[in-house]
Amino acid sequence: MEWLKGLGLMGLFIGSFASATILPFSSDFLIVGSIVAKFNFWAIFLCATTGSALGSLFTYYLGYSCKWEWIEKRFKIKKERIEKHKKSIDKWGAPLALICWTPFIGDLFALALGFYRVKFIPVTIYIFIGKGLRVGFWMVIYMLMGARIEQWL
Repeated sequence: MEWLKGLGLMGLFIGSFASATILPFSSDFLIVGSIVAKFNFWAIFLCATTGSALGSLFTYYLGYSCKWEWIEKRFKIKKERIEKHKKSIDKWGAPLALICWTPFIGDLFALALGFYRVKFIPVTIYIFIGKGLRVGFWMVIYMLMGARIEQWL
């Protein structure tokens, strides 16, 4: 995804969106690269958080559009196992969306939240909070280590 670098903040948004779907890609390098390139911190925060959250919501939609029968037939998963996982999802509910920021497994949580029809508005709020904390983390790390990071580049 080298071509995203030339697109600036739009590339950050697209890369953040793509990394939050089931594609095997991480937007961390794009976030750090945007910080090092001295883009406006708030613009980075908004582009990366919004792109990443919308990507997770797209994954949520993919899960929401799946049918139990299709999952059973296509992946040979028994209905009892699906119902067991539903109990776990129902127990924790929308706050599980906070975990959607984690690489790789976060996509599975977004997919499961959609598949088990957890309410959209609370899931959206928790996804935005989790994604915002992740982007904010990188920004704080850069502020604390900024001079040292630039020496390495």
